[in-house]
Amino acid sequence: MEQKELLEDNKTQEIIDLLRSNISAEQMVEVLDDYHENDIAEAYEALEPEDRQRLFGILGAERLSEIFPYIEDVGEYLAEFNPEQAADVLENMDADDAVDALEDIEDEEQREKLIELMDKEASADVRLINSYDENEIGSMMTTNFIVISENFSVKQAMRALISQSQDNDNINTIYVEDKDKKYAGAIELRDLILARAETPLEDIISHSYPSVAADAIISDTIEMLKDYAEDSIPVLNPNGEIIGVITSQDIIEAVDDEMGEDYARLAGLTAEEDLNESLSESIKKRIPWLLLLLGLGLVTSSVIGIFDKVVASVAIVVVFQSLILDMAGNVGTQSLAVTIRVLMDEEISGLEKAKFVLKEMRVGGTNGLILGLLALIFVAIYLHGFKGYIWASAFQISGIVGFSLFIAMIVSSFIGTIIPIFFHKIKVDPAVASGPLITTVNDLVAVVTYYGLAGMLLVGRI
Repeated sequence: MEQKELLEDNKTQEIIDLLRSNISAEQMVEVLDDYHENDIAEAYEALEPEDRQRLFGILGAERLSEIFPYIEDVGEYLAEFNPEQAADVLENMDADDAVDALEDIEDEEQREKLIELMDKEASADVRLINSYDENEIGSMMTTNFIVISENFSVKQAMRALISQSQDNDNINTIYVEDKDKKYAGAIELRDLILARAETPLEDIISHSYPSVAADAIISDTIEMLKDYAEDSIPVLNPNGEIIGVITSQDIIEAVDDEMGEDYARLAGLTAEEDLNESLSESIKKRIPWLLLLLGLGLVTSSVIGIFDKVVASVAIVVVFQSLILDMAGNVGTQSLAVTIRVLMDEEISGLEKAKFVLKEMRVGGTNGLILGLLALIFVAIYLHGFKGYIWASAFQISGIVGFSLFIAMIVSSFIGTIIPIFFHKIKVDPAVASGPLITTVNDLVAVVTYYGLAGMLLVGRI
């Protein structure tokens, strides 16, 4: 890993030294062609503003438009150009990349001005993507694709491919539309290249090639898109016309975003946090769950208060409280994680869910039995060897610890499974059944079990 980072640093420094050198513009362009755009982007961010302006004059808007998608905060660097230059860079970018770049510009008027300065086709593509909500497939699509008519011959299809590829480099899959401009299927580039001139185009069209609606919700369609594992999938408007494609890279980003949101919810957040967001925004995202958990925590503390006589009579039981609570929380969180993964299969039946709940309880019970027996033995040894309890009293206490652990792990497995299933049933994202919520509920159950048994079996006897 360190060697890889060292190589990347060396490349970045090489490019910086090159950009600051006095070689001619032609030589610089020729040398930079040997580097990946990502490497140039890292060097670009390390340059001074005047060096970046000089580079714009050397590379031009079209070449910079290939580099900018690899830069984290494009808006910051677009602001260094005059509006005409910035619009020139944006219109040469893929429409989805241009939309992402424009989102980095906080001033809405400035964004609109740049869109107006872009050429007619580029600005129309940006407005099309912006017309969809951020949770819809259309907001992630790109207009970089090739489309031909199903009435073309193989020779006409090749000519159309060559013509359109000057502006669109996403050519691995060629999409086909019928006479009414509706999506009719797709052709793999390899099949088109190998087809003989006299071969009917119909013979190489895959009419079953998947597509997705532009207004489809990303979280609802992400599994389907992953399952097809295609380089790109066409995006259709309500009339069945191709208006864009979603690429494999877009799908990876969508999966990453979805996992980030689920992880945030599992941590008890209302949304995923950003490194650059303000203090107040972070507080707003965290406080709702924390208030709920505070209430549940107060209930748990109140329940412990009910057993104050138990604690006063047999103070040693407090020592093992955290052991039981921690294990109950761990088991509940494990069951929650497994359940959310299972619920991603929308076709799972009610009977299968019931079997899954029973299976998780059996797993929790078996693990609880093993850990409970170990707790019984080792807690007794600890109490006898380090606290001076006689064996009978030591085993009484360790027996309650072990049995409470066993019960708590069964119940925790049930709670960690049934709560996300309930959320899923009422059409709420099961990830909302977060780890902190499960843990707090399990704490309540474990406390009642542990101190209840201690009160019944120990008070007045030890």
